[in-house]
Amino acid sequence: MAKSPAWQRKEGQNPEGGLNEKGRASLRTEGRDIKPPVKKAEARRSPTAAKRRIAFCRRSKGQMDKLTSAETRNDTNSRIRKARRAWECD
Repeated sequence: MAKSPAWQRKEGQNPEGGLNEKGRASLRTEGRDIKPPVKKAEARRSPTAAKRRIAFCRRSKGQMDKLTSAETRNDTNSRIRKARRAWECD
């Protein structure tokens, strides 16, 4: 049986939210262009990074509100909340 890609397994996921470098590398092998999260300090230095961060925060807020159950929405350790913390979304 073939193994699933690293980004779908624990070894490709960052425990603090999002993907680690191994997870991003496995997505790149599938032809996807993925970059690490942008922190607020990085966003201040680069307008392009700031746009990425704002877009992610808006998109993930919508996902959290519409696509998750009430249990996941209120769980502080859910993957979506961890990812939002990694991006420093408010």
